[in-house]
Amino acid sequence: MYQTSPISNMLQERPDFVEKASVLSTRTSGHPHIETILRYYEGCNTADIPLMKSTFTDDVVHYFTDHGAVRGAESLAMYWSKVGPRTEANWVLDHAMVQDEEAVIEWSMRWRTPEGRLELLRGSEWYIFRDGVISEIRSYHSNYFLHDRQNRALWDFDYEGRGYRQEAD
Repeated sequence: MYQTSPISNMLQERPDFVEKASVLSTRTSGHPHIETILRYYEGCNTADIPLMKSTFTDDVVHYFTDHGAVRGAESLAMYWSKVGPRTEANWVLDHAMVQDEEAVIEWSMRWRTPEGRLELLRGSEWYIFRDGVISEIRSYHSNYFLHDRQNRALWDFDYEGRGYRQEAD
């Protein structure tokens, strides 16, 4: 049986919290890369395909821990324009760090579970920028609806080719 969290109970009992979660955080704004990520999230939250595409390189790749990568600006914008409204997803940028052409953020996403409950999911993303826009996103989160060993790492990501540790031994 699926157990609800105290946060999910709070979301059910406090609609004002859900409404406040729809406002993008501005405490991490200022750096051009963070501003781009905030525009990307605004596009995701509103299913605004042109806005999302304006934040990507044409060959952007988004890696996930629970399914295959989405490649290309058009494909990624279309993906979020369908998934976001279907799950009532709403992202907020909580914290960010930038160095050169990379940014790492923590986010919170309010969404509706398959059972119809509002939940809060937290995760982090690693962004690579090229020419001021997003060329790669690596999204890390633990989706408790998808308890599968293969969901412990990014799908389709070339860990070996980039010099990452390969095995636990």
